Parts: sequence; structure tokens; C-alpha cells
Amino acid sequence: MSRAGATGLYPVAADGYEQHPLLRTRVRDTASGAEGELTAVRHELHGDGRVVRIAYIRAANGIEWTAAADNVQAAY
Repeated sequence: MSRAGATGLYPVAADGYEQHPLLRTRVRDTASGAEGELTAVRHELHGDGRVVRIAYIRAANGIEWTAAADNVQAAY
């Protein structure tokens, strides 16, 4: 997967949502090893002024969590 920084390789809407190519597909959060469906990637302003990319993931059991977008990869 190509990685996108805050300036991004993928288009970002005015509301901060990134048009990530893995949206609505099964992904793995490499930091935790957990898998689920990527529901959104947002560019959010961090407290120190940095823009961070946050991935929103939903497991099959309905539990949702966030992860660094750079830690998301397609699950096979």
C-alpha cells in the first residue's frame, strides 16, 4: 500500500475525510494485529498543531477502534 502523509496521495474532502483506496474493505491494524472493515480515514488536528491521519475500523462483532492510518494494510 502506498502511504500518504498529511499532504496526502489520496484526495481529502473539506470535512477532513480521505478517499482512501481501502475504504469498505477488510484491513489489519499492524500495531494490534486486529482486523475489521475500514470505515473512514480522517485528517485531524492534533493538540500540538500537527495534522494526523486516523483510521476508523469496525470488527465483525461491531466493536470499533481507531488506529494510525499508516498502520493499516489490506487483510488477506
